[in-house]
Amino acid sequence: MTLASLDTPHTPWKTEGPRTVVQAFPYQGSKRILAGQILSLFPDGKLRRLVEPFAGSAAISLAARHYGIADHVSISDVNAPLMGLWRMIASEPDELIASYVHMWHEQQEDPRAYYLEAREKFNRTQEPDLLLYLLCRCVKAAVRYSKTGAFNQGADHRRLGARPKVMSERILAASNLMRTAEIVTGSYEDPLVNADAEDLVYMDPPYQGTSDVPDHRYLKGLTRDTFTDSLRKAVDNDVSFIVSYDVVTADNKYGFALPDELGLTHRHIVAGVSSQATLQGKKKTTVESLYLSPALVRRLGGAEELDRRMGQTAWHQDSLV
Repeated sequence: MTLASLDTPHTPWKTEGPRTVVQAFPYQGSKRILAGQILSLFPDGKLRRLVEPFAGSAAISLAARHYGIADHVSISDVNAPLMGLWRMIASEPDELIASYVHMWHEQQEDPRAYYLEAREKFNRTQEPDLLLYLLCRCVKAAVRYSKTGAFNQGADHRRLGARPKVMSERILAASNLMRTAEIVTGSYEDPLVNADAEDLVYMDPPYQGTSDVPDHRYLKGLTRDTFTDSLRKAVDNDVSFIVSYDVVTADNKYGFALPDELGLTHRHIVAGVSSQATLQGKKKTTVESLYLSPALVRRLGGAEELDRRMGQTAWHQDSLV
């Protein structure tokens, strides 16, 4: 099978459309568009708890709550201001909206200077409402941090961020879905390894090659060996988990596959046309890897049932030629 044959994505789970579920704030790498395909791999019935340790935009948690397939969600991330932003969304939406509206109007006189001042203030204070403003204004909604942990992404000067009415609607909708969520600042190891048997852990860790460079996308890099060791412990503890790990295009493979000895089931899902390739005037299909734990595959009824849920087609590592 070639990547050319994967250009038409299937719809494996009944969603109302990939953009139906609210996105509280713009965030590069969000799995919002892929939520339907990922939700199709959830066990039948309502989950007792969905755990998302690399929270980011919490796209899968939002989708699970939107469709009523998770009683509770628990999100966490090492990025403290990001988790502070989620706490404000969940429990202080009116205060967050008021702050954003104030900044949106205040920037009008000199948007360039205002962005730089807001970025400098955020790096001093780590205030979550400032992070929201920066996410709405920065280039491609792409978070970038310096080696010292300072937010250093520039502004997209073609836009001033979502208008106050739009942002208010987004925040209130997200707050309604996440008001009962557990929101924790911390690393992924404990939520993963010590998840209960009835839980499902979804992980979207930093892609390989993005966190050990000078202008990296994540506040804290991910060491592959440490991550692999945590996955091994989770497998031994019979934790049900899904990992989104690396990206494949027609002529590029990013990073290394997770070790076979973990016993994970590896499948690919179509993520659409590569945005980076589009900027270069090319059209390439992007395919992402999913790894499922043995415990989850058993809960789903085996590999054949897994493939049925994915639309009767399984994409294995050796099928990409």
